[in-house]
Amino acid sequence: MIKRSAGILLFRRNDGSVQVLLIHPGGPYWRRKDEGAWSIPKGLFGEVEEPLSAAKREFLEETGMTPQGVFIELGEFRQPSGKHLTVWALEGDFDLASFRSNTFRMEWPPKSDRFEDFPEADRAEWFDVGNATRKITEAQRPILDALLRLLSSMPCSPT
Repeated sequence: MIKRSAGILLFRRNDGSVQVLLIHPGGPYWRRKDEGAWSIPKGLFGEVEEPLSAAKREFLEETGMTPQGVFIELGEFRQPSGKHLTVWALEGDFDLASFRSNTFRMEWPPKSDRFEDFPEADRAEWFDVGNATRKITEAQRPILDALLRLLSSMPCSPT
């Protein structure tokens, strides 16, 4: 069975350029990773949940913000794991000072019988598309390309 995820790429236009909001995964495995480690807010959903509802839920869980506005489907992107990721673009703003993320529990260090809570995402940041291309995971780079195609087809696009 194919695993499915859904996510939202929040973007804003700032002084003639486009910026996107990315999150950095939390937990000890990602602590020292930066380039190629960032992601859009996203997560798995089951058969009974609508993909856009899942994307909104995951965005809230990983950023603390309830996404609102006009959601534009960017498409479905196959990930190296075989997972299918459906993504929507949303134009809006996000105050980084309001960032907060749900936590998850895991054994750390491994085989220690000690469990710790870690944030799903440890930070969020706005990036221009050039920097975002370096920061985002390689498998999610096509999402940025899809956003740029969308914006170039819109009237008065800054790209």
